Amino acid sequence: FRDKLQNRIDAARKRLDRLRDRIIGAMGDFRRDYPAETRDMDVSPEAEGEYRKLLKSLVRDNLPRFEEQFKVMLNENTIRELAGFQALLSKESQQIRERVEIINRSMHEIEYNKDRYIYLEAMNTNDMEIRDFKQEIKNCIEGALGGSEDQQYSEARFLKVKELINRFKGREGYSDLDRKWTARVTDVRNWFAFAASERWLADDSEYEHYTDSGGKSGGQKEKLAYTVLAASLAYQFGLEWGEVRSRSFRFVVIDEAFGRGSDDSARYGLNLFRKLNLQLLIITPLQKIHIIEPYVSSVGFVHNREGKNSLLRCLTIEQYRQEKEKRES
Repeated sequence: FRDKLQNRIDAARKRLDRLRDRIIGAMGDFRRDYPAETRDMDVSPEAEGEYRKLLKSLVRDNLPRFEEQFKVMLNENTIRELAGFQALLSKESQQIRERVEIINRSMHEIEYNKDRYIYLEAMNTNDMEIRDFKQEIKNCIEGALGGSEDQQYSEARFLKVKELINRFKGREGYSDLDRKWTARVTDVRNWFAFAASERWLADDSEYEHYTDSGGKSGGQKEKLAYTVLAASLAYQFGLEWGEVRSRSFRFVVIDEAFGRGSDDSARYGLNLFRKLNLQLLIITPLQKIHIIEPYVSSVGFVHNREGKNSLLRCLTIEQYRQEKEKRES
């Protein structure tokens, strides 16, 4: 008889332990979902009085009567704001594609290699975080605008919206990760992967395709970079390729210019800038002066004796050449 009672006691104790774990788990979930309302509430069965008190308050306030108003606010405010946010991101994404096309029109006029030009391709990225984010927004608003009432409001949709907004705000314990995630997925520049296609001018057929700069020599990488840079500057200044506007302001500063590049790629870049009639200020180490010399009208020579005071001496290119000849003779 003692063994039978003990078995019943042990079974009851196990049921109580399982029930206690379920209660604690439910309390923890509730506190995570409503941190402001449960700031002073413990996660333990002994605190059940506080939870019952909160329940009585909710019942007394008759919150179900606000359900219809909540549906309207969810549909007309939150969902519509998300739809507007998605539309804004899509608009910015389309602007990038349009700008790339404008840059491509400029690059069509640049002879990258003999009878060939470069065409930039803006492709959707394969980044899983960004693809999942775009799908999450789509799931939140899909069918919510203009659909039936059942489509517009559902607990599942509310939870999707809530999860997304909580991540934007920064979840407890994940605020740094969520902040970085938000900055990454909402910057539409990260939505793209870019590639370069080298094509024939005669028929626009492709000669070579570059998905990245890997496998290319330093000079080839620089040449491709200068081509895109020149076309981008043409777009930025609103220039028509080859058109001369002597009174326009098109000032560009290039720091540490051509310091590590090859002479050929430097000449290629400078010729491109000359065709655009850019006003250049080039900051470069002395070993590249012989490359830049034919393209500039004046030189500012900076000298720092003993690392204490920097001196600047301004010379026209003619004066520089005269002094250079004197020193070499």
